[in-house]
This record gives sequence, C-alpha cells and structure tokens, in this order.
Amino acid sequence: MFGKSVKRYLPAPEKVANNRWLRWLGPKLTQPSLWQANRRTIALGCAIGVFMGLLIPLAQIPAAALLAVILRANLPMAMVSTLVTNPFTFAPVYFLAYKLGNLVLSLGESDLSDEAIDQRLAAVTEGVDSLSWFDHIGNVGAPLFTGLFIIATVTSVALYFGISFLWRLGVVFRQRKRRKLRNGESV
Repeated sequence: MFGKSVKRYLPAPEKVANNRWLRWLGPKLTQPSLWQANRRTIALGCAIGVFMGLLIPLAQIPAAALLAVILRANLPMAMVSTLVTNPFTFAPVYFLAYKLGNLVLSLGESDLSDEAIDQRLAAVTEGVDSLSWFDHIGNVGAPLFTGLFIIATVTSVALYFGISFLWRLGVVFRQRKRRKLRNGESV
C-alpha cells in the first residue's frame, strides 16, 4: 500500500533518463529494479541519498544516482533524499559536523577548548576576502570531513533501519486487519 502511494509520485523512467545531468548513465536508468517501490529499495534509496547529501557538497544527485544504480536501490528516492542539505540546513549541518569532527579528532588532547575552536573558525572567516583563506582551510577541513562522515553514516544507517522497521510494521498491521475482517471480527 505504501509502495503504491510512493510510486504515484515518482517520475517516469524515461523522464529521468533524458535528464541532462543523468543522461550519461544511459539505458541503466530504465532498469525496472531501479523503479521498484518495495521495502528494501526505498530504504536503501533514502539511505544513499541522505549519505550523499550530507557528505558531498556538490554534485550530490549524480553521485547518489550512480550509487543507486550500482546497488540497485530506488533511484528517485535516492535523488530526492539528497535534498536533506539545502540552503536552510546547510549551515547548521556543517557547523555541527565541524564541532563533532573537532571533538572526535581532539579526544585525548587538552589544548583544544571552545576558545581554540572559535579562534579557528574566526581565522577561516576573516581570510575570506583574500587568498589567505586557503591557508586556513586545513584547520577546518579535517574536522569538517570527519564530522560529516560520522553524521552521514549514522544518519543513513538509522534511516535505512527506521524505514525498514516502519514498513514492516505497516505490513503487520495490514495483515492483522485483514485477518480480523476475514474472521468476521469488528475492526
């Protein structure tokens, strides 16, 4: 039932295959397995999209489409779920990722306080007007990527199992309802 309602909103395979950004994947985009709306393909497609959406700042949709084709996940769900990072969520997600990455990388070190973290951020933002920002990107790059990788991995795994669980729960409830109707019990 959920699969049918999802399928109603999915674009036609030919429309996606003719998209100028995805045309390079060619006839692989029209494979029926990429358009199936079942528990595994939907959950995997969402997990792929969220992972790529959080981890890759540019070209998220083509990267998610390529991974969905390789893993035979639901292609439209993989592409749509990359929009987890958008102009409204980009800054908070990247700030949280930087803080998390900095925390993980500084475990065992006592010299990185909140003041030191704020100084690093200030050093990066003050050099934006000149080329000196490039010198400071190393201060932010490793913690940011580490945090993004952790957030993307945990979120996508949780999303995969969450969607699978909710889908299975819906199937169980529908089976119970049918069983009650068949036995003549009131619902």
